[in-house]
Amino acid sequence: MSKSNIKTYDKQKSFINLYVSKNESEVNILKKIKRKLYDKKILSKLNNYQIKILNIVRDDLFKTNLNKKSIFKLTPNILNELKLIDENDIPKYLFHRYRYDIFPETYQVDDYPPYLQIEPTSFCNYRCVFCFQTNKDFTKRSNGYMGKMKLDFFKYVIDEVKDKVEFISLASRGDPLVAPNIIKMLEYTRGKFLNLKINTNASVLTERKCHAILSSGVRTIVFSADAADSDLYSKIRVNGKLEKVLKNIQNFKRIREKHYARSKIITRVSGVKINDQQNFTEMKKLWSELVDQVAFVDYCQWENVYKMRSNEILKPCSELWRRLYIWWDGKANPCEVDYRSILSPGNLKKLNISKLWNSEKYKELRHNHLSSQRKKINPCDRCTVV
Repeated sequence: MSKSNIKTYDKQKSFINLYVSKNESEVNILKKIKRKLYDKKILSKLNNYQIKILNIVRDDLFKTNLNKKSIFKLTPNILNELKLIDENDIPKYLFHRYRYDIFPETYQVDDYPPYLQIEPTSFCNYRCVFCFQTNKDFTKRSNGYMGKMKLDFFKYVIDEVKDKVEFISLASRGDPLVAPNIIKMLEYTRGKFLNLKINTNASVLTERKCHAILSSGVRTIVFSADAADSDLYSKIRVNGKLEKVLKNIQNFKRIREKHYARSKIITRVSGVKINDQQNFTEMKKLWSELVDQVAFVDYCQWENVYKMRSNEILKPCSELWRRLYIWWDGKANPCEVDYRSILSPGNLKKLNISKLWNSEKYKELRHNHLSSQRKKINPCDRCTVV
């Protein structure tokens, strides 16, 4: 493949297939939104900046300004999330959702990242063929990339962003359920965020961890599985057994229905589509009775970006305006493709989230991307994420 024909990876549009088992109608959701976006009592508690963003949301959703092109839309995933949001929290949710969806398109930056991804651990018990866990440079302990976040520091991160960032994910280079303190970490998130997500391969999803997730602040749990066939699953998720994962997810559903019938959580089985053997019809057949959503996401070649050839992609990477990653040791990073943290703007142990997000190094990185200068930046010059 020539440099000019390199396929880009749009993380915001990464779903190839998405099955949603049930959803509240858009009409009903819009009624709730309209009611709350005009509620003076709720709006009086918001600042001028939040009101400004919500006025844009209102214009886009209800066409109150006919001369303006609407850019913010309610996707099936947003509708599913809104179904679980307390009505009085809808304006706050939409404020943060707009920043997450639209700022990466309009290249806007304010005081905090729309999304924060926290890494409880960089360890994983799998060696999936599409992941940099297969890269021995990454997993060799002496290289310093492997580690587990201390509980006290995790609490510090959570306290730092509470009421400032509402979209949080517990996942990154490793599987969070491998972290020794994950149960206490989950307990500490309870009631603190509107949209907390956790990603796991579900291989170490014990009964105790099921209870911890369901009683915590988690609003979306993504079980990573790429096949409905045992042999194919094991070929893709090396060290993994489909039967074990299936049993664990069945147990999660049982515990949810028995003990947490009113839990506000979205469950999803999501796989990375890497070959034609993976059949989405079979995925739905196996998983749809166990979870709320089933999905395939596009494959991004990221297992060792540093050894890839440079390309001619000029479009800015949307991640620079969407999210910030905090590794287990406090190091901040603009993306997880750069597992070596070449692009790191600093460490949370020395700078707060706002200063990291608006640091000179981050500003320079965004400027170079906007100026079509990705080719000057390693590893952006060979990455395909846009």
